Amino acid sequence: MKNSITVPELGESVVEARIAHWVKKEGDKIEIGDVLVELETEKVNVDVTAQSSGVLTKISAQEEDTVHIGDVIGEIDGEAASAEKAEQRTEEPGSQSQEMTSRKEEIREQKPEVRELERATPVAKRVAEETGLNLSDVSGSGTGGRVMKHDVETFLKTQKTGDGKKENGERGNGKNVTISGPIVNREGREERVKMSLRRKTIARRMVEAQQTAAMLTTFNEIDMSRVMELRKKNKDRFKEKHGVGLGIVSFFVKASITALKEFPRLNAELDGDEIVFKHYYDIGVAIGAEEGLVVPVLRNADTMSFAEIEAGIKNFAEKSANGALTLDDLRGGTFTITNGGVFGSLMSTPILNPPQVGILGLHKIADRPIVENGQVVVRPMMYVALTYDHRIVDGRESVQFLVKVKELVEDPASMLIE
Repeated sequence: MKNSITVPELGESVVEARIAHWVKKEGDKIEIGDVLVELETEKVNVDVTAQSSGVLTKISAQEEDTVHIGDVIGEIDGEAASAEKAEQRTEEPGSQSQEMTSRKEEIREQKPEVRELERATPVAKRVAEETGLNLSDVSGSGTGGRVMKHDVETFLKTQKTGDGKKENGERGNGKNVTISGPIVNREGREERVKMSLRRKTIARRMVEAQQTAAMLTTFNEIDMSRVMELRKKNKDRFKEKHGVGLGIVSFFVKASITALKEFPRLNAELDGDEIVFKHYYDIGVAIGAEEGLVVPVLRNADTMSFAEIEAGIKNFAEKSANGALTLDDLRGGTFTITNGGVFGSLMSTPILNPPQVGILGLHKIADRPIVENGQVVVRPMMYVALTYDHRIVDGRESVQFLVKVKELVEDPASMLIE
């Protein structure tokens, strides 16, 4: 009996995928539950598993092909496997033994290749294939030594030679300096890489956000002294008790939820000519993943403790690094917090994550002089930015929301009381 391999449901609003990698090849024996192919979607990678046993007799969609839900991408023949077993039973014992020995040798030969494929992310595999790189030569920085995209790119850079040569002359003492040289052949010095579905989706959603929302950003600055002192005083005890470090973002999650309750339009959504007020607080925390920014969601964050928030963020970061985030991790969200400070950003204007109408941007903590009680003192300061949809959020609300966040973070003990 022949059974079609089809593209499964991919999650909310996801209708297409790209074939990232066929784990099995034509002629392979298949057991129920075997991973056949890895699909790359705009949000996460999805493994398609076998629903029947047999032999993979046909692959009808190749790697890099774009496919849609319900598309037939291959075929498993259960009768072929049964016929092969029957044939094996009629063979002479000696012949069967030789074939089994040959098969074992073939499996041993394939194992290094399988291990190589499993120890790298799909994007890293694709870059390696495009550049002819053997992944076994690359050391992985991901969990368990998994090879990431940046590992491949770093390795390739170290293998290149002659890149440091100056093409346009030496500057020396400024005499006889060639500012612009002749046109040179660029062949082999440019690279075209097809955008991943995730990157294409990020690009599309960013443009849509700019075109559909009346985005405006308001700024403030926060004295982080008390938060820093509280973390320093309690970090060892906190980690010993909860098994996770006490970071910065959990304070802003707590402060944002309190402010959202006071200014509910920032936790709402615009649906046609109606405003949908949400009386729950699913806070998205932006994480810089290999293929672009992802925003996993802390569900019912208003019911979570500091430790639970920190554990949730840590879990998302680990899953993102390993390419293990699920569609459920990313679905929904009522408000987003993004921390560009971890990359050194001093100030930025974050873009909304539609259909949300508010996003809070955190930035680098830096010592700056401020006036306090008539005296100039140095304090660890952070610029914060709130981007909001001016269609339903007024400037007054946005400014007061940010002031409320500032008050709470500058007095963290008040959040513990609340």
